[in-house]
Amino acid sequence: MIDTVVVAPTPGGTSSSTLTGLSWPSIVAGAVVAFALTLVLLAFGTGLGLTMVSPWSGSGVSATTFKITTGLYLIVIAMLSSSVGGYIAGRLRSSWTDVERDEVYFRDTAHGFIAWALATILGATALAIPATSLLGGSAVGASQGAVNAAQISGPMDGYVDTLLRPDPAGAGGATGATSAAMTSAADSRSEMVRLFTRSFRDGSDLKGSDREYAAKVVASRTGMSQADADKRVNDVVTQVKADMDAARKATASLAFWLTAAMLLGAFCASLAATEGGGLRDGTWHLRRR
Repeated sequence: MIDTVVVAPTPGGTSSSTLTGLSWPSIVAGAVVAFALTLVLLAFGTGLGLTMVSPWSGSGVSATTFKITTGLYLIVIAMLSSSVGGYIAGRLRSSWTDVERDEVYFRDTAHGFIAWALATILGATALAIPATSLLGGSAVGASQGAVNAAQISGPMDGYVDTLLRPDPAGAGGATGATSAAMTSAADSRSEMVRLFTRSFRDGSDLKGSDREYAAKVVASRTGMSQADADKRVNDVVTQVKADMDAARKATASLAFWLTAAMLLGAFCASLAATEGGGLRDGTWHLRRR
């Protein structure tokens, strides 16, 4: 329930006006400032991050250092932008008279928190618009992409390349291959891609029968012995699991960093709004006692 406060006439003789407990212009101003500052810091962080990585061995930071630095920078962005936005929301809000000090403190805190929430919604909307456009463009080109699906590399193609790589020391190979043999090889490759995609779609594993079949295909395609083919299949399956687990951990880590950044941003915005409101009303020194 929004309280209504009657403001006494000012010394200049202006008539009293009725103000609500929320000053939406100040909240919107604080949210816009926080959002704009977030974009500026994100752009700066992107450039800073590109200077930290390098394709040359030993020239850039490690992956672990980069992930931790990125997470800490997200927290810094949230704290800085939210603090400035919250301060603006508190400093520009309408003055409340005949309101107890504790109530003013609560309202200032609410102004900062609402400004942070609005800035968060603006950020989510700004990110959702390009994502929606991307999905729409993908839907339009879906039919054309389906025609050339066999020529498009999927997430499992690299693993199948490793799986079916010919053994230089083996008797198999592509030399002297007939057209029928090449067609059979293409079919077996497509089958292996579908097999791996289906098996690892839900984070599961190759079944015993599928693993045996994959080893036989590898032995037939590469000229390797059955034991070596079994070992290669096991190695590739292990690599797939390791990469999926690394991606899972990276996603979870990013989610935790974002959660921490958002919570700290909400706290900083609320605290900064109380500081801004206290400075506006001239009661900042009273809150320090």
